[in-house]
Amino acid sequence: MKLGMATRCTLVLMLLTTVLTSTGAVPVPTPPGTLPGARGCHMAQFKSLSPQELKAFEKAKVALEESLQLKTWSCSYRPLFPRTRDLRQLQVWERPVALEAELALTLKVLGTVANSTLGDILDQPLCTLHYIHSKLQACVPAQPTAGSGPQGHLRHWLHRIHQAEQKESQDCLEASVTFNLFRLLTLDLKCVTIGDLCV
Repeated sequence: MKLGMATRCTLVLMLLTTVLTSTGAVPVPTPPGTLPGARGCHMAQFKSLSPQELKAFEKAKVALEESLQLKTWSCSYRPLFPRTRDLRQLQVWERPVALEAELALTLKVLGTVANSTLGDILDQPLCTLHYIHSKLQACVPAQPTAGSGPQGHLRHWLHRIHQAEQKESQDCLEASVTFNLFRLLTLDLKCVTIGDLCV
């Protein structure tokens, strides 16, 4: 019997939790001042992903790149994830906000791909990303007042993502998140997990 996506994801998350617990990589309290206003923010377990998880992401990335080679795609807007973008340009509390938006877009785009052609290959990576995203949401601080909003670099980054979602094709978004995938997993995620040590 073929399991549904939700069931498979639940099983993967149970396994992931068991592995993290057995290796000692369980959530630990965030040091004071690391992520202001983010109660229950426990990201230390994601400083580095397991070799098995990285292998699954590498397999998914190869499959996505092969799929893109069969398509004619182009991006009309500015690069969604330019090389000059660096989370260290943001304040510590802003970094989870930027990563959450980046991760939400990645999940949305790859979820669409999984529903069409690459479901089996993307199942485990998507489950891992959903798990990370669920933990990351506790690290996103609420806006201090109703009228305030992101400023500076953060505002620019969030606007870029919003504009791309509105204007770019699915193929362009797929290419953007595919080529950014390992940067998200190794650089951006790690920067958020170590807080003010990311300089």
